[in-house]
Amino acid sequence: MSRTARERLRTLAGVAILAVLLWRLGTGAFLDGLRRIDGPALLASVALGVLTTVCSAWRWCLVARGLELRLPLGRAVADYYRALFLNAALPGGVLGDVHRAVRHGQHAGDLGRGVRAVVLERAAGQVALVAVGAAVVLTPLSPASAAVRHALTTPGAVVTLAVLGAAGAAAALWLRGRPGTSRRSRAVRAVLTEARRALLARDLWPGVVVSSLAVLAGHLGMFVLAARVAGSQASVAALLPLAVLALLAMALPLNVGGWGPREGVTAWAFGAAGLGAAQGLTVSVVYGVLAFAASLPGVGVLAGPFVARLRRERPQIEFEERVLAESGAAHRRA
Repeated sequence: MSRTARERLRTLAGVAILAVLLWRLGTGAFLDGLRRIDGPALLASVALGVLTTVCSAWRWCLVARGLELRLPLGRAVADYYRALFLNAALPGGVLGDVHRAVRHGQHAGDLGRGVRAVVLERAAGQVALVAVGAAVVLTPLSPASAAVRHALTTPGAVVTLAVLGAAGAAAALWLRGRPGTSRRSRAVRAVLTEARRALLARDLWPGVVVSSLAVLAGHLGMFVLAARVAGSQASVAALLPLAVLALLAMALPLNVGGWGPREGVTAWAFGAAGLGAAQGLTVSVVYGVLAFAASLPGVGVLAGPFVARLRRERPQIEFEERVLAESGAAHRRA
């Protein structure tokens, strides 16, 4: 299957999830979420977006330094804002990261390491999310976490995890038994060595951990803000495991501009926690709008080069217009 076909299938999967939610829960949850958003909520989301974006860009700088790539923090923040807006505005949710990876690799003169720096930076964030998520979900903080644990231990979930584990083990054995795997194993060892140098170096890992936790705290704060805007009165302890599941769902590349799996998982998690699937869908809709608002500074970053070019060209245009006007006036006098 071609890459274009896979991208289309992922987009269709996100559309299908949204269509099922609309069919089961109606449009009321979507419209209610949009009606509840106001100016203070948008300003708070932009402020939280500044925190998460700056910390994400700092983590990216640390990883790039571990790979011996130069990346100033100011440029990293601008590129990260651009990537966030492209992720939110385009299908798939990853095209912005692809753009910043290629752009950084071209600036640094090493496209491969530029791409790997972005991959490792995003991987560090996902590791922090999974670690904190496991601690939140497995710790009996609230009835919501108990409901989530119960849902994850149902026969269907156990069978799914078992099938995935068996498939992974079979793939590992298959690769191990294929001829020429020594080259693959060397490549894997090289990648692991590079990851250890970029993420676990003595002078880098504290910053990577602190920035990852700060980014995660910003995303969780955005979810709690969305829940309050949506009218949910659940405690923060009850919302944390649900927020973690929603953030994990956002990592799935089966969405339309970030929409799809997040809404499905949030509606299911709220229903499992006894808070109402419709309430969960409303919270997810509000979160999606607030996250998009937080990415809007990326529009300024995208428009910046065009505005600068127009400013550079304007004096030349004015000069040419003045020359033409003077030439026309001289012609009329003659």
